[in-house]
Amino acid sequence: MENQEIALGLQNPAVMRAASERALRLTQELNGAYHEPEKVRALFFALIGQPEDDSFCLFPPFYTDYGKNIRVGKNVFINTGCRFQDQGGIVIGDNALIGHNVVLATLNHEEDPARRHIMRPAPIVIGQSVWIGANATVVPGVTIGDGAIVAAGAVVTKDVPPRTVVGGVPARIMKKIKTEETI
Repeated sequence: MENQEIALGLQNPAVMRAASERALRLTQELNGAYHEPEKVRALFFALIGQPEDDSFCLFPPFYTDYGKNIRVGKNVFINTGCRFQDQGGIVIGDNALIGHNVVLATLNHEEDPARRHIMRPAPIVIGQSVWIGANATVVPGVTIGDGAIVAAGAVVTKDVPPRTVVGGVPARIMKKIKTEETI
């Protein structure tokens, strides 16, 4: 992630508008018609500016307002209807599964109404082999540990430890995940 680009964009409305228009153009092309999986991958990786990876799978539609601050690992699956607000940066580890209609939001605003126009970016980091269930929301600054599960509909406001299941609003730890290593 290029933190200088993030900071420059957030401080310069013209830069943000240009980047947002680019993302809108590419997401419209991605979402506007049926494409073979190879074309979907090509459009997605053009959007994020990362070298294309054949192990990646996306079911459109997909929405983002910036695009350039998304990084994905190997064997990542993103289901239909996801919305990534990525100005603060989003990193998705290998073998992650992201359910339909998941929202990853990396920006907050100041609470004071007089300063509410000021945005505060913070990255979201999703570890390896994470499963995020349908309609979950992850807020700025959250890290989800390797092997964790986020239950459908959860709102994740705090870091999630590795190999745990979280759910609810706000999400809380429901249980530890037992693996062959822990049995």
